[in-house]
Amino acid sequence: MGGRGAASGVSNQGIRYGNEYVSIVIADNIKFVQRKKGASTAPLETMSAEKNRVYVTINNQNVIKTITFYDKSGKKRRQIDLTAHHGNPNPHIHEGYGHSTKIITLTKGDRAYVDKVRRIWEAVK
Repeated sequence: MGGRGAASGVSNQGIRYGNEYVSIVIADNIKFVQRKKGASTAPLETMSAEKNRVYVTINNQNVIKTITFYDKSGKKRRQIDLTAHHGNPNPHIHEGYGHSTKIITLTKGDRAYVDKVRRIWEAVK
């Protein structure tokens, strides 16, 4: 999971891989993860052998916080935030890295994907 997740080695930031997140369940190409301590944040990148992996970040209250999509090189390409913040609607999409990127409202297809993720999570939590 890139700089902070379940892999071997050390990130560019000096953080040992595999020490920040715990995997909860994998369904299809969707991996549900939870940060071991601190505020919930989505992984910035992934070292997963599964290309175009989708990570769902679960917060400390066992609620879905984000659905993050990665490209074939493991870099974050878009993130669906399911919680409102910084005046952005709930839910909304950030393209690329960071929250200063373009904010996009969900399409019908995005909403269907969010519903799929929620159904999976409800079945396993």
